[in-house]
Amino acid sequence: MAKRGKSGGRNSQRSTAGVIEVPKGTRPEGPVEGVYYVDTGDCELIADQDNSNGWLLKINGVMSSHIDLADPLFLDFEYMRWMAALIESRWPPKSGKGGAKAVAPTAGGAEKLRGLHLGGGACSLARYFHAAYPDARQVVVELDGKLAEYVRGWFDLPKAPLLRLRVGEAREVTETLTPDSRDFIIRDVFAGSLTPRSLTTAEFNDHIKRVLAPGGIYVVNSGDAPSLLNAREEAATIAAAFAHTVIIADPAMLKGRRYGNMVMAGSDSPLDGDPQLARRLLGGAVPAHIWNDAQVRAFAANSPVRHDPPAPSIAP
Repeated sequence: MAKRGKSGGRNSQRSTAGVIEVPKGTRPEGPVEGVYYVDTGDCELIADQDNSNGWLLKINGVMSSHIDLADPLFLDFEYMRWMAALIESRWPPKSGKGGAKAVAPTAGGAEKLRGLHLGGGACSLARYFHAAYPDARQVVVELDGKLAEYVRGWFDLPKAPLLRLRVGEAREVTETLTPDSRDFIIRDVFAGSLTPRSLTTAEFNDHIKRVLAPGGIYVVNSGDAPSLLNAREEAATIAAAFAHTVIIADPAMLKGRRYGNMVMAGSDSPLDGDPQLARRLLGGAVPAHIWNDAQVRAFAANSPVRHDPPAPSIAP
């Protein structure tokens, strides 16, 4: 689920083109507007009417991604800009790259970041981080194999080992990964308007913590209605797993006045100590606030931590 930034009023009506069927085993060479069958239903590629290099991707009728072919550092969806700002506040890119204020490279080598994206879409954030950190190694996990094949052909993504597309279910893949093998993990997976519950439980977060390296960050896109019941439970579950948490969202969303997105994050290191991050979030096209760990825990105080359902009992 994606909410657009200042360009949210752009023309994104359904294409009048018919369904395009690409022969099995072939890969499209560049984007062509139309509706395509994929493994999980259909997707629609729409030319951005306000940007000659821009493309919008809908998946099963829901706006999923925006790509600017000429500028991978342009992110059209505000929640993706918030995620990028948070990652860059921990690992500032070298001069001239990314959206954060440039600083000298750190001893840890920010350019060597190891990233995992659970949920692919058009790989907008993976393209962004490749441009900001050219030597980073990233894996994008996408459930829909046909969609992954289309996206690779449409958008000329970086090649492996810089960016690998792995077809599979996000939890199953995460459970197989090596401990301490990722610096950041981004979860942006939706089935309809909500993330599948199996990707929001304490048990899943245990796998996330195992895979993250020390100082790593887990970042999630959490969608909710004005009641914020889902967001509070998500926050409670992340806060139970990590010593340090933050929430980033616009004021209307934080006050429960609309349906939309919150960015939540957890880490074993503080996330809210960078004053430049707060200023960057406020200065965006959709100004956002960042809640510190105490505010997150207060927000989630009366909400239950989510758990996997109990395993079925086996009769003797």
